[in-house]
Amino acid sequence: MAPKYAPSLRSRLAPILLILQTGFFIIAALCFEYKQFIRLDREFQDVNVMLILGFGFLFTFPVRYGFSGSGFNLLVAVIATQWALILNGINSWYNTKIRIDLKSIINAELCTMSALISIGAVLGKTNQVQLILIALLEVTGFILNQWLLLTLLKVRPLNSIMLLFVFGSLFGLMLTWILHRKTQEKRFEKEKFDNKSGLFSMLGTLFLWMFWPSFNSILVDENHKLRAVCNTYLALAVSAVTAAALAVLSSPRGKLNPIQMQSSILSGGVTVSVSMSVVEHPWEAMALGFTAAVISAVGFRYLKNLMLIAYECHDTCAVLSTYGLPGLLGWLVQLILQIKNSDDHTVMLRFVVFHMCALFITISVSLLTGILTAFLLKWKFWRTPQNNKCFDDQAFWEFPNLVVRK
Repeated sequence: MAPKYAPSLRSRLAPILLILQTGFFIIAALCFEYKQFIRLDREFQDVNVMLILGFGFLFTFPVRYGFSGSGFNLLVAVIATQWALILNGINSWYNTKIRIDLKSIINAELCTMSALISIGAVLGKTNQVQLILIALLEVTGFILNQWLLLTLLKVRPLNSIMLLFVFGSLFGLMLTWILHRKTQEKRFEKEKFDNKSGLFSMLGTLFLWMFWPSFNSILVDENHKLRAVCNTYLALAVSAVTAAALAVLSSPRGKLNPIQMQSSILSGGVTVSVSMSVVEHPWEAMALGFTAAVISAVGFRYLKNLMLIAYECHDTCAVLSTYGLPGLLGWLVQLILQIKNSDDHTVMLRFVVFHMCALFITISVSLLTGILTAFLLKWKFWRTPQNNKCFDDQAFWEFPNLVVRK
């Protein structure tokens, strides 16, 4: 018989948080310094809203997991961002201090976004300590992947960072596959949504949808910012319309499925993020939005259940169909359009080889680090929640009005 109460994390969570924050403080005191600031306050605010409000509300769709979905998202985001700041500046430790400005913080938050995508795959099935470990190890793996792409293949920073969607989704799939439970062939008892939780989750999707054009323009030079914003908006608009149409067509009752729509609405923005450097015409962005929405909708409708039944891979937020498949589509489109625009066959062949190698390295690093992280999380020391305590705020939060009086 399962225990009535979830195991306490007092002896795990508090020491880890205090040790991490003390370490971050010491490193900041010794190695951080401000450099001349570039006016990026608007861009920083947009990315911050996406991380905290966008993903925070997006993770509240389970009916009894609202506090955990939003609260754990904030905790993980701030820890992962501080860790990414340190790792991104590690190259400058030998000569000078780590220089901090809004651009470096934005880059750190982009690395954090990859971790939040992965957490969506194991949402509700892990505790706070495990989420923190996931964030730290994935940010490390993602920055290692960036370094490999930059060092070995001389990949542009924009292209390497925007592979975060592919990296994060595959990392998350490895986590949920290895952490699969024997009693998990069907959905968890509390893995459901109601009108209230679904509304808050849709609000998170709207935050992400609104600020995605600004997000895509952050790392682009000034001459191409406007084009990036326009292309992203057009792709998002088309994917939203297509998602609504496909949700009605795939429903037996001909009604809109809000969770399926949330999975498909953002797919156009993901695809344009990865292929942004080669999308030059409005019709290309609109075609990408349509194709990405179709792939995402089909993936959510059929692939999610297939992965659970055939491969024992329970993907809570359908990160593969929301971010992984649209990200791979963007990579393929970038390859095709670059070949189309190239006149020199030698240059074209070199680009194809380097482009495929970049994807191979990204997939390899994400799968490897995901597998290592998952086996670390299987250690009983971390006190994984029991099945009946998954997707339940009461396992982690104190609600005085629900205390049983003896």
